[in-house]
Amino acid sequence: MNLDTNQLYVEAHEADVFFAFEGEISSERINVILEEIETKTEAMRIELRLRKKVYNIMVECLQNLYHHSDEVPKTMADRLGKSYGVVVLKRKKNTFMLTVGNFVSIDKVKSLSEKIEKLNSLSKEELKEMYKFILNYQKLSPKGGGGLGLIDIARKSGHKLSYQFSQFDDMYSFYKLDIVI
Repeated sequence: MNLDTNQLYVEAHEADVFFAFEGEISSERINVILEEIETKTEAMRIELRLRKKVYNIMVECLQNLYHHSDEVPKTMADRLGKSYGVVVLKRKKNTFMLTVGNFVSIDKVKSLSEKIEKLNSLSKEELKEMYKFILNYQKLSPKGGGGLGLIDIARKSGHKLSYQFSQFDDMYSFYKLDIVI
């Protein structure tokens, strides 16, 4: 399958887009994105509680993009850079829909799918318990996380996570995660 990496970004411009970004993810870029989100939500006088949720979930998603994205397939690296991600935040009244996307190697698709399915099967209380257990007993990974990012996103959003993998070539899929806030 030949994946058009711009498709998500283009679709985002068709309805209620609050913020959109496509490109190389760096720590500097993360700071710029977060500042822009904070400024926009304050300017629009969005309720403080909702602003905090949006901001915190954005932090987790951007950190996941930065720390856990696989390198871009070699055939796309010249055009997309080394660490490519898509972030689209849509707004409808008092609800936000955050979509993030990045490349992942084929060998990670099954485990990531299973992890999200497991999170989606848990109640709010079970998510809280899992979070506390990992926080207290899990060792940090070489990339710095203990596996708390997706759990935290699921807990803070209060909704099931929706995801999709689109196979790009024999080695990579494009991973898209949708979060209702």
